[in-house]
Amino acid sequence: MTHIHKLFFLLVVIFLTSGCVNKMSANWDPSGSTIDNKTFYVKKLGPDGRGINKLISDKLVYMGYKSTTGLGVDIPSNVDIVVDYADKWMWDITMYMLELTITFRDPKTDVPLGSGNSYHTSLTRKSPQEMVDEVLTNIFNKAKAPK
Repeated sequence: MTHIHKLFFLLVVIFLTSGCVNKMSANWDPSGSTIDNKTFYVKKLGPDGRGINKLISDKLVYMGYKSTTGLGVDIPSNVDIVVDYADKWMWDITMYMLELTITFRDPKTDVPLGSGNSYHTSLTRKSPQEMVDEVLTNIFNKAKAPK
């Protein structure tokens, strides 16, 4: 192969794989309490018009936990963990969720207990529900892992 062909092939490979980026991460403070038998409150992100707070709360209920959601102004006193989140959206023919970060916080001190993040570009995109599932699963796996 000539140098031109090799360069062309390399550029095609770079172009085709550049849209396939995805990454996931999660952490849990080992000095914090366990995640079992907790009551959650998902604080709605102000500008969120897509109901991501409801997806998170519904997933927690599906997993067997007690969870409610609201604007965060009147957090119930019986809550063990406040959940907040940040989502980023991108346009590529249609809007899709590029990144979701979920953080579990102590309701009294606002100190983070654990968090998770999922990042998927256009070619590996997931639905908002799948992103929520992925992030929460990773957080809970990290929180329940042997210390």
